[in-house]
Amino acid sequence: MIKNVLFDLDGTIVDTNELIIESFLHVLNDRLAMQITRDQLIPKMGGPLVDQFQYFTGRTNVDQQVADYRKYNLMRHDEMVSVFPYVNDVVHAFSQQGIKMGVVTTKMRDSTNRVLQMFDLLPYMQTVITLDDVEHAKPHPEPVQRAMIGLEADPKETIMVGDSSFDIVSAQQAGAWSAGVAWSLKGSAALAVYNPDWMLNDMRDLYDIVGLEREIC
Repeated sequence: MIKNVLFDLDGTIVDTNELIIESFLHVLNDRLAMQITRDQLIPKMGGPLVDQFQYFTGRTNVDQQVADYRKYNLMRHDEMVSVFPYVNDVVHAFSQQGIKMGVVTTKMRDSTNRVLQMFDLLPYMQTVITLDDVEHAKPHPEPVQRAMIGLEADPKETIMVGDSSFDIVSAQQAGAWSAGVAWSLKGSAALAVYNPDWMLNDMRDLYDIVGLEREIC
């Protein structure tokens, strides 16, 4: 039985997709005069900023690009983010039923806490693992492993929910269950290639997975 639920943040419980895309396009196209398209960006979304900027620019040192991204992202943040449907309902129900929850993300801690607080999600998360907390980001198993340690969770009783292959592979390598989300910008077919244990059509599908009836919740 699943007793612990870990969530990716961007693109999974919080819709930051357009903010992320605009932030990348601002740096790559407006500042660096490149011609990167949305379709080129989307498959690479979900990893650390440094890795993504190194990939697109071909540069080793991308400190300036990361700084420019974060400045623009912060400026547009509050106007462009929203929470996905049913997330708050599911989180509240899980809290009432004693299911432990956490967030595992490649964002930095300050920006992670900011968006979780915006949508009243932070108080329900017993562990939050960010890029600041790990040596190896997803898809390495370390972030999921650290979250399970924080929850004192058995991997066989833990599911990681995410919108990218990074989430699925990290969960698999950590010995946990995995679920992809069909609302991922990458599309459910792209996630299915990585063989998640479940594919969620909306967040309420988690009720069945953890053994709760929707009507009760």
